[in-house]
Amino acid sequence: MDNPGKEVVHARIQPRQAIAEFAKVLWHLRAILAMLLILFLALSVAMYSVGGAVDIATRTQSSLGQTFYFCAVTALTIGYGDVVPTTTLGRIVAVSLGLLGVLITGVVTASAVYAIQVAARRAGLRLD
Repeated sequence: MDNPGKEVVHARIQPRQAIAEFAKVLWHLRAILAMLLILFLALSVAMYSVGGAVDIATRTQSSLGQTFYFCAVTALTIGYGDVVPTTTLGRIVAVSLGLLGVLITGVVTASAVYAIQVAARRAGLRLD
């Protein structure tokens, strides 16, 4: 044994409790998440209006649906490349969408980690 003075604790985190804590954290962050969603929608509309998003296969202006698809793929940092912005402003909007996606991912990931920590404490686990 590495630490003979420490007890081994056999506690389990209940998945239902962890999910409930995660939902509670997201509920508390709802204003921030709503603001990020509104920013995503505004950037998507800007991309459609001034971004010059073009469908690569047909070399035509992308539809509203294709533009929202491009914005979602960009925000999720996937970037398939089947729809691309052709204007400088469109490229700036695309980079902003990518940064927004990283920010949203960070907020949701941090919320999940916090929720698991709270559930672990409630289960009697010490997180030193």
